[in-house]
Amino acid sequence: MSEVKYVGAIDEGTSSARFIIFKAGTDEIVCYHQIEVPSIYPQEGWVEQDPLLIYDIVKSCIDESCRKLEKLGGNVKDIVAVGVTNQRESVIVWNRHTGEPLHNAIIWLDNRTTTTVDDLIESIPNKSKNINYLKPLCGLPLSPYFSALKLRWLHDNVTVVKKAMDNGDAMFGTIDSWLIYNLTGGAKNGGIHLTDVTNASRTMLMNIETLRWDPHLMKFFGLPNTILPKIVSSSEYYGVIKDSEIKGVPITACLGDQQAALVGQQCLHRGQAKATYGTGCFLLYNTGTAIVTSSHGLLTTVGYQFGKDSHPVYALEGSVAIAGVALTWLRDNLGLFESLGQVEAMARLVDNSLDVYFVPAFSGLYAPYWNQEARGVICGLSEETTSEHIVRATLESICFQVRDILDSMKKDCGIPLAKLMVDGGMTVNALFLQLQCDLVGINVIRSKIAETTALGVALAAYRVIEPSFNIEDGLSVGEERVQYKPIISENERDVRYHKWKMAVERSIGWDTSATGTGNRDLFD
Repeated sequence: MSEVKYVGAIDEGTSSARFIIFKAGTDEIVCYHQIEVPSIYPQEGWVEQDPLLIYDIVKSCIDESCRKLEKLGGNVKDIVAVGVTNQRESVIVWNRHTGEPLHNAIIWLDNRTTTTVDDLIESIPNKSKNINYLKPLCGLPLSPYFSALKLRWLHDNVTVVKKAMDNGDAMFGTIDSWLIYNLTGGAKNGGIHLTDVTNASRTMLMNIETLRWDPHLMKFFGLPNTILPKIVSSSEYYGVIKDSEIKGVPITACLGDQQAALVGQQCLHRGQAKATYGTGCFLLYNTGTAIVTSSHGLLTTVGYQFGKDSHPVYALEGSVAIAGVALTWLRDNLGLFESLGQVEAMARLVDNSLDVYFVPAFSGLYAPYWNQEARGVICGLSEETTSEHIVRATLESICFQVRDILDSMKKDCGIPLAKLMVDGGMTVNALFLQLQCDLVGINVIRSKIAETTALGVALAAYRVIEPSFNIEDGLSVGEERVQYKPIISENERDVRYHKWKMAVERSIGWDTSATGTGNRDLFD
């Protein structure tokens, strides 16, 4: 074997899959290949993907990246480990005997389970209708967002799934489980059925303290234990790949995509936080080994666990459902521009949003409101409003939602952030990052590389192969990162945020009340 070693990262996201080959123990990308993953929309608010196509796309990315490595003079045999990072909360159920999916994957954005949520809320003891009823056990509120609700819907609405679950013939997994199961052999060759603690912590089925499937949660959702994968740590030896160009390479890390970005951004100490801007926007605040229960609408989640005998590191998370996809909506539904590359230049044509406020609650609001009846509104339109003002207001809407979450984090933890580490596709937009730090009032620091999610799981994978490796060593960070500082006054920031809250109030309860006045308690 040559002196150069490589680590591969499978990054299976909502809109695309990638296989990225890093120089081991560094943030140096050697090569990669990326393919879009198409979504299926059977009804309004429903989002699905083909599990078999997801796996085929991932294999194609692996094989093409390996060919690129060989062309660059590298040797595939020098890939010493692979990590898997994935879109979270998305659900696949398959037959344990054949390995065939029993239904399309239901994607995290899917909103079909609103009636399932309503039914479960009615079953809560004492008719309290408290969406946080299960939070002490799993850290999460009852919401269509999480995996257990999607699983329950499949059981209740898809006959073949119900029959397989009842007969013990079904296996359940989030995307990581599906990929690892197939890569390690599948039904025909001893595929390994597992998930890591970060993905399991998003299902509503794992006890946040014990890191084990919880019998009370399983009973509440009416789901059988036979479908569950084994829960493992985020960084340990799982098994070897038996399919694709990298047969024999061990899989040694698994992290949900946002937790992987937390690692890739080096937010490894209590009090550090990162935001990733993609289809949605996700903020994670490292709370160390302490489980912090939020009373302000945030989620308690597992940040990572490096080794089965190590203590888990927890995080508070705030999730914004609609971030980059709001810009896609402006392009595809309103036709305001032809390419997302035009957004920054278009928004710079105006000095401000002219008091236009856009709440992109297409499928309800996530943290800190957790209101599934909210719908999108654009407020403050006048005769002078142009498409440029709406584009700028859309960028600002993402910034305001981030402030919502950061304010909640401050209330829960008592310590305001001094800086926010950011990554993801939207961070190529310099105007957006300036708006973000202006409207939040803290410094914003952009990652040196966009692929922090893949980097995080690659570093976690390598530490298993090289135990002396410290994830904080050997990375190109610090002065090479671009930093943005606020340039508007605190008064202007607060006035604009107050108007944003007014717009949010108008969006909440849209399906049940013309003004949403019945929801004012959400702002107390």
